[in-house]
Amino acid sequence: MTTRGIYVSAMAPGSGKSLISLGLASMLQGHADRIGFLRPISEADEGAEDPMVLLMRREFGLTEKTARSGMTRAEARALLVSGEREEIDARCVALYSEIAQSCDVIIVEGTDLSGQDAAVEFDLNARLANNLGAMVLAVVSAKDMSAAEAADAVDVARRELDAARVSLLAMMVNRAAEDAVEAIREQVRPGKSGRPVYVIPELSEISQPTIAEVADALEARHIAGGASLERDVSSIRVAAMNVDHFLELLTDGALVIVPGDRADVLVATVASSFSPEFPVPSGMILTGGLAPDPNILALLAHASFPVFAVDDDTYTAAKHVSEVRGEIATGLRRKAAAALGVWARQVDSTELLERLELPRPVRMTPLRFLHELIEKARADRKHIVLPEGLDERILRAAEILRRRDVCDLTILGSESQIRERAAGFGIDLSGLTLVDPATSALREEFAAEYARLRAHKNVSLDDARDRMLDGSYFGTMMVQLGYVDGMVSGAAHTTANTIRPALEFVKTKEGVKIVSSVFLMLLRDRVLVYGDCAVNPDPTEEQLADIAVASAETAAQFGVEPRVAMLSYSTGESGYGGAVDEVRKATELVRSLRPDLPVEGPIQYDAAVDASIAQSKLPGSSVAGQATVFIFPDLNTGNNTYKAVQQSAGAVAVGPVLQGLRKPVNDLSRGCTVEDIVNTVAITAVQAQGTPQQEKS
Repeated sequence: MTTRGIYVSAMAPGSGKSLISLGLASMLQGHADRIGFLRPISEADEGAEDPMVLLMRREFGLTEKTARSGMTRAEARALLVSGEREEIDARCVALYSEIAQSCDVIIVEGTDLSGQDAAVEFDLNARLANNLGAMVLAVVSAKDMSAAEAADAVDVARRELDAARVSLLAMMVNRAAEDAVEAIREQVRPGKSGRPVYVIPELSEISQPTIAEVADALEARHIAGGASLERDVSSIRVAAMNVDHFLELLTDGALVIVPGDRADVLVATVASSFSPEFPVPSGMILTGGLAPDPNILALLAHASFPVFAVDDDTYTAAKHVSEVRGEIATGLRRKAAAALGVWARQVDSTELLERLELPRPVRMTPLRFLHELIEKARADRKHIVLPEGLDERILRAAEILRRRDVCDLTILGSESQIRERAAGFGIDLSGLTLVDPATSALREEFAAEYARLRAHKNVSLDDARDRMLDGSYFGTMMVQLGYVDGMVSGAAHTTANTIRPALEFVKTKEGVKIVSSVFLMLLRDRVLVYGDCAVNPDPTEEQLADIAVASAETAAQFGVEPRVAMLSYSTGESGYGGAVDEVRKATELVRSLRPDLPVEGPIQYDAAVDASIAQSKLPGSSVAGQATVFIFPDLNTGNNTYKAVQQSAGAVAVGPVLQGLRKPVNDLSRGCTVEDIVNTVAITAVQAQGTPQQEKS
């Protein structure tokens, strides 16, 4: 197949085309087997890795072979000055051809037109697009433009691209004012194709620089305070007034710029961060090369935010800070999450993909599966509760989920403590609902319901009120009564603590006898389902059958066609004995429960996955050699096997995913990462899509 190229070309400086490249890559991840990325002319210094290339490798699992940059801007300028423009074309075509050997579609990100001669750069980008045979996705900046001006800019861009004879894939307007998006969309005139022009608003989450970007731009020295540089700088506050007036202007996320000898302001700013009633700045820059008193410096060491020093005077430092703009490529995952969220909200990926006419991918890679998981969760928005509101990982995952627009979230815990921890870590809680079980008006309703449901266990109303102080119980009751659609917990608590409330009153689905779990095993080119690897130590034959049916339903819910292998140390009729006979009986039970479900057992793992072995051991089987759902005879076997495959084959293990409950509740490992939490919340949201319930408000 011929490799398809998409050339992302800016039509003006500062268009924000990196957001477009990121959104394209996310979209293509679910619709192409192998994607690549190329920056023909890098913005990095000589010998440095291009930050956008590094971001694409990190976000989409691309390699040094499939995500690359070419010459530096200085090299390209020298070739242009010496009249060797063809050399630029030749080098870029050669590099593109190398990437194309390993990719089905390549995103090429052109220059930003930020050089001395924008017309020359535009011509350079157009020539490269034509020489690479790539379709152009043109990005028009609407920064500081009215709707009419943005519409005119689109017309001008079309004429320039038409004159350059490029093959135009799409036009996009980026960095529009939030309140002007609809007006721009209405006033933009359709082109020859009649296809829509997508309009993307400016996001403060992206445009605001991080402390790391500011410190790097100013070459500031970190002298005290917290080490986390992930904080966004929402505003700049210059301390040029008395402390009382300064504190009136201080806001969360502000970067404080102050002479190093202003002890009053330094002490007041640190004190503010210690109190939940006062704002927490994103950082502090001490100017003038003035060292604070040693006692003050000792106090600054305890600040939750980082403190830097520069030699510039206060005015110069403030001017330099105001010129720093946040970049997706140099920012952290939270910026990429915000970019992907706004892309999903504003761009009709189905319509855009129709223009590309890509063949359907034949492989299911881990990244494609996780991409489709997020898309599926976003398609039918659900509400998930996270009871462990004081865990940093939970808060970071919640921020990413909100920025990616995956689902609605409620976080449980003391609101003042949650906000204090979030401010300390520089985490943005906007768009998230915080509920304190101890003070919530829902506690009385939940206690009454719990007492009613557990009356047979002699639970009094007072006991129930105390029980509802536990985040797991409160959160599970929110699920039970329809205030939310699902719960994810376990980052800071045991599996038993997470599951016990659900077993007490959510109960299992009709016809299901046991709660079980599966891991979604994301291999290099396919997804397998392993059950039960986390909950039931020694299931009976009836329970094994129950687990098999539930696992097949879970597989189907996540796009895996279920072909069930009931695993044993023997295949077919070759062996007999207690353990083998149990699996054989469980297999027959599955067939009676679900005659439509392809199932084989007892079967050994090799016969279940290898076609040649299956042909010799179980010829004619519809499952052997192509199983997708693997049911282990006991927890010992299942848990060890999933971990062995995870470690030896480099598989991504997503789970455990609990199944069998009437409403979705999922457990996290106490060693989980932020990424694990994001994936588990998305899984829970997808499970909730198949769970009818009445939502309350």
